Amino acid sequence: MTDSPITARFSLPLLAVAQAQKEVTHNEALTLLDALVVPTVEAGPQNDPPETPLAGQVWLVGAAPTGAWAGEPGTLALWTAGGWRFVAPRAGMRVTRLDDGLCLCFDGATWSAPPAIAAPAGGAVVDTEARAVIGALISCLSAHGLLIVG
Repeated sequence: MTDSPITARFSLPLLAVAQAQKEVTHNEALTLLDALVVPTVEAGPQNDPPETPLAGQVWLVGAAPTGAWAGEPGTLALWTAGGWRFVAPRAGMRVTRLDDGLCLCFDGATWSAPPAIAAPAGGAVVDTEARAVIGALISCLSAHGLLIVG
């Protein structure tokens, strides 16, 4: 456990009274916020760190990370000019994966995408199929935070 003050949700560093070099703490917090506000990830979850990351890129770390990511399973890995920074996700957090545009939600244990919506198939009971698809669409929009069902 650290003696430095941190925020409760994402462990962002806070300034301390009479702290020297406050700019270091402030800049670290801004770096982490830059990755966490409207978060996008390059890919993942994956276990192997990329060979040539660019500053500001973020990945979802897999369950059995290797190399520089060893010991950081399930975190978000942010590459900065100072090296890797890791942030533990919180339940309800959403990210957009840039490699395929998929929106993922963290349920407290795993990242998952909302279920795909099946197109209605022909048949004698089209009304029942249409209602099922509309229900799935409402669930999907709700899972993405685009629709509030009351």
